[in-house]
Amino acid sequence: MKAELFLPKDYRPAEDEPFMNDRQLEYFRRKLQTWKSDIMAENREMLESLQEATRAYPDMADRAAEEAGRALELRTRDRQRKLIAKIDAALRRIDDGSYGYCDATGEPISLKRLDARPIATLSLEAQERHERREKVHRDD
Repeated sequence: MKAELFLPKDYRPAEDEPFMNDRQLEYFRRKLQTWKSDIMAENREMLESLQEATRAYPDMADRAAEEAGRALELRTRDRQRKLIAKIDAALRRIDDGSYGYCDATGEPISLKRLDARPIATLSLEAQERHERREKVHRDD
């Protein structure tokens, strides 16, 4: 196990540093772990509220509103489950040394993109090409 790396509170990865150096990797690891912890806490709260909200409503409109709210929370929870899987995959990429590099080109993904979307696996250009191809195939 590696010793924990000191990062100043205001540290932000910079373009003038070596790409994916230890400080940058630690920055993104912490960012991903914090994001995952926040999602897990939100999921626990959502689950508790779903369990508390199990009531019998005599009024059909109240029951329908309750069911619609529950369906929305379950869809949100499913999206968050998928997001956690992507966060875990990003953490594995940090561990195996492939984090920050585009899956399509092998080129570095910009630090701005990774800071905004730390689970990104494609550079902005590769993502745009991918989305254009998807749109073309969807329009067929």
